[in-house]
Amino acid sequence: MNSCSGSYPVLYPDLVAAGGLASALERLASELGAEITVVPGDWGPLTSAGIAPHPGRRPVSVRAGADRRRFAVAGWSAGVELVTGETPDLRDVVRAGVAWGTGKGLAELTALLPFLHVGELAEAHERGPAAVVDVQWRRIREQAAAEPQFPEFGLLVEAAYAAPRLRQLYPFSSHWTLGFNAHTGSPCPPVIAVAPAHDGHPYRVRDSPRGEPR
Repeated sequence: MNSCSGSYPVLYPDLVAAGGLASALERLASELGAEITVVPGDWGPLTSAGIAPHPGRRPVSVRAGADRRRFAVAGWSAGVELVTGETPDLRDVVRAGVAWGTGKGLAELTALLPFLHVGELAEAHERGPAAVVDVQWRRIREQAAAEPQFPEFGLLVEAAYAAPRLRQLYPFSSHWTLGFNAHTGSPCPPVIAVAPAHDGHPYRVRDSPRGEPR
């Protein structure tokens, strides 16, 4: 979306008057007596902005939607999306930026701002990397069990889970290949990836899910 978009002036007259989302956030924060630091967004100043974070967190990402008036908000830390949500009210965005910037926990954030949502992995992230790994292993095993048309993948997942050293790594799947990361956030290159045995071929160990066999 840009300033020439036909829907932009109709959906966002406040942003048009301010000269863009970043300026509108700063103006509204001043009116509300809130202290935030607005930083450039990924999609340009008209429709995106960030609100500077608490140490250890990335800026809250804010983007204006094109189909209807809505502001998409996302907060990340250590490569993990902790909170996400949408609201038509720019005041909610300012409040979210203030709460995020003061380091409030996920439960506090969602209690203060019900439009924000927290996923299972995000909740585990607050408990530490080991909790994230445990949750991801459960999800991967459930995913494999729900794919009876490719039992070889399920056998691979269960064999990997039975190996103590692999069970300590963060698992993920891509193209029926099981990958392992040493860290729970992203970007993080995989330590190793294993393709399942099938059609008479044995397990194949790779550097990445789509890489060449070792």
